[in-house]
Amino acid sequence: MNFISRTGATLLAPAIENAGFAMGVAGRTLARLHHLPKRRRLLFDQMHLGGIKSAPVVLFVSFFIGMILSLQLGFELARYGQQEAVGLAVAVSMVREMGPVMTAVILAASVASAMAAEIGTMRVQEEVTALEVMSVDVTSYLVLPRILALTLMAPILTIFANIIGIVGGGIIAYTQLGLDFDGYVRNALSALSDRSFAGLPRSVYSGLIKATIFGFAIAVVGCASGLRARHGASGVGESTRSAVRNSIILIIVLNFFLGKIVYT
Repeated sequence: MNFISRTGATLLAPAIENAGFAMGVAGRTLARLHHLPKRRRLLFDQMHLGGIKSAPVVLFVSFFIGMILSLQLGFELARYGQQEAVGLAVAVSMVREMGPVMTAVILAASVASAMAAEIGTMRVQEEVTALEVMSVDVTSYLVLPRILALTLMAPILTIFANIIGIVGGGIIAYTQLGLDFDGYVRNALSALSDRSFAGLPRSVYSGLIKATIFGFAIAVVGCASGLRARHGASGVGESTRSAVRNSIILIIVLNFFLGKIVYT
């Protein structure tokens, strides 16, 4: 039993401690939202770095995700003579799951790692300590712009990812499955025609809610990992790895629970 206790403490204690620290970062950030007016310049810089610069990768991946969905679903639906429904299936799959999840995974790999590396380098080089000595609010100055920027940009990127993915699926439906492109578009739009909240279809707004929460969680994990970096360059590397790993795990777990809440 002592061995089991020691093993559990070794494995679980760091994870619980990191989770608690990340929750503390999130809470302190939300408490400083009133600092936003004086951080607007930093916010716009982070929106450009985290959103605009990530857009080409997000759109490229989404285009091929839509093509893959259309191709595979089209082949299976053709077995039952229902290949015309591929537009409906691709549209629903993109806006509910693939759009927000793939966008979040790309942001976790690119933006969360950059946040962890940048803040981690500042931590190990004692720049963060210098800011604290100068009475600069580190959460307001470093963390708030990054978290808010990614929270805002994630749903915007998801909207474009959904559109590009559906278009990519339409290209495959027309060129590989022999379907009419206009018919594909009509089926896709009919799948998203149930107006239920603020004029948006349920599938669309549920995906955007997911994307917003994913963006917030990714940024929190990235910043928290950077702030906990220790032991020089190796510590920065470890914080970067943990930021990407924990972000992707959190995306998958949150996706399950958010989907259960929204669709039940």
